[in-house]
Amino acid sequence: MKPGVSFEQIKADLIKDEEFRIEYEKLKPRYEAIEQVIRARKEQNITQAELARRVGTQKSNISRFESGNYNPSLDFLIKIAESLGKNIEIRLI
Repeated sequence: MKPGVSFEQIKADLIKDEEFRIEYEKLKPRYEAIEQVIRARKEQNITQAELARRVGTQKSNISRFESGNYNPSLDFLIKIAESLGKNIEIRLI
């Protein structure tokens, strides 16, 4: 990243490119889900290891999910949500 240039400015510049915008929109729901899990986990002061224990999986699976390197099943997302005291809501808009 260039010094003095914010991530938001870089993103705004990239979004102007039609091809980039299309790919960004395809990935947006995935990253929104990741962001919501990370936010809920941090609000509860839970480590990835603790969340993994609650879900019944390995910490590496939580880490891979949070970094965007793992495409989770709906069942996995439901387990994460329940472990955080949350529900999954799916909307087709």
